[in-house]
Amino acid sequence: MKKSKLRKGEAAKLEMTPMIDVVFQLLIFFIVTLKQEDILSHLDVWRPAPDSRPPPETPEDLLTITIYKDGYVLKGRRVSLQELDRQLTRLAGFSKSISVIIKCTADSPHKHLVRVLDVCAKCDLRNLSVFSM
Repeated sequence: MKKSKLRKGEAAKLEMTPMIDVVFQLLIFFIVTLKQEDILSHLDVWRPAPDSRPPPETPEDLLTITIYKDGYVLKGRRVSLQELDRQLTRLAGFSKSISVIIKCTADSPHKHLVRVLDVCAKCDLRNLSVFSM
């Protein structure tokens, strides 16, 4: 019997570069051929029916008071200080967070502004802005 010679050589090498190339080519192929489905076009959305009742009357969130030399204007209407007090008291009953813009003309007396600010303080309206025109 013959004894076979055992060869001791190098271990087999597996080349990685061609494998990486093939993986990248497959990745590019799948990315390019992928057809994305539009998800939003397949959503079933059911909106509730509109309410037949009229919305409750709510006061405006912004109120403008203009102070002139000879009086006050509220919502585009001339009012006296007493009428301004009544209107602001009524509106403050709805919400204390109403924004009030007070516009003063250049020739309006300072005491008119102080009176309006006093009425706003009495009604507990704190969100005030004062402008000069």
